[in-house]
Amino acid sequence: MLKYAGLSPSSRRSFLQASAVASAGLAFRVWTEPLLAGAAEKTFSENAVLINLNENPLGPCEPARQAVAKIAAQGGRYSVSLTEELTRTFAANEGLKLEYVRPYPGSSDPLHYSVLALTSPTMSYVTADPAYETGMRSAEVSGARVVRVPLAPKTFAHDVKAMLAAGPDAGLFYICNPNNPTGTITSHSDIEYLVANKPKGSIVMVDEAYIHFSDAESAIDLVKAEKDVIVLRTFSKIYGMAGLRGGFAIARPDLLAKPEVYAGTRYMPITAAVAATVSLREPNLVPERKQINAGIRTNVFEWLDKKGFPHTPSQANFFMVETKRPAKQVIDALAQENVFIGRVFPALPTHVRVTVGTKDEMDRFLAAFDHVMSHG
Repeated sequence: MLKYAGLSPSSRRSFLQASAVASAGLAFRVWTEPLLAGAAEKTFSENAVLINLNENPLGPCEPARQAVAKIAAQGGRYSVSLTEELTRTFAANEGLKLEYVRPYPGSSDPLHYSVLALTSPTMSYVTADPAYETGMRSAEVSGARVVRVPLAPKTFAHDVKAMLAAGPDAGLFYICNPNNPTGTITSHSDIEYLVANKPKGSIVMVDEAYIHFSDAESAIDLVKAEKDVIVLRTFSKIYGMAGLRGGFAIARPDLLAKPEVYAGTRYMPITAAVAATVSLREPNLVPERKQINAGIRTNVFEWLDKKGFPHTPSQANFFMVETKRPAKQVIDALAQENVFIGRVFPALPTHVRVTVGTKDEMDRFLAAFDHVMSHG
């Protein structure tokens, strides 16, 4: 018997449309930072400076590393209860109802599946330009119109009024806060304005992958207020777990159910689950790492300012520098110095994105950057 037997004609059409997009989604890769950069195909020498993928060079904290080592012997078990424990811990920390939190192996998956669920040929995907590209790639699968709205000049914040004007048919508005690749902040009041004035039925997604590095106010309060908002969180960045894969989608249960049509298992690898749980219970981890990152970033900015290189007012673990020449030329020249920085973002063709590494890594970057820029 067909799966849709007994459904009304309109329900059958909806089922078949969802099935078609789901099939396309399954055949389409979930784009992540290394895939977007083509880094998955690269081999680097042992002493290379890798400040290209917004990774945290500190890695997992020591208690998390110990937890991973301890659980490794149980790698033959699914141990789904570990992910459930993590979800309960996160929900309690954030003051959220448990049903408002869904675990995923990172935040790229819920972003991808949400775009598939919430956009279509008649419901557009509205994003900043430049912005993290995963959602745009996913919109290609759903057949949605991709609307790229330039960031505000000088502040490099999302121009929410321009986004509203450009997306009267929006299914999903995407805000990365801090924004990747600029590291800049969009105010909570601007996000509130977008939520209050968006078209009926559209959803605002706030990707908070880098929020712990910044002074930005989280949009989780809008979820608690039952707004049409999905917030994404990941353990890849300040927690140093990019290779372990852990994250959450946070929203009303009815919104969380929409991407689940396309998602497979949401349970994390057991190593990620225990490392993330331990990390959440380390009260000093986030403030200490935020301070370390900010100190190194400030030193780099002072050098850039002294040398006359404009940069974005980043509050994240990366930033963009204006080089006044094609970005690819600078990227390639730095690679010859064994220093690898981020990819080209067409909206800012003479800017390069640089991840904040360790002090030694940034000293090597500045020396190489100085040499490259001095020798045109």
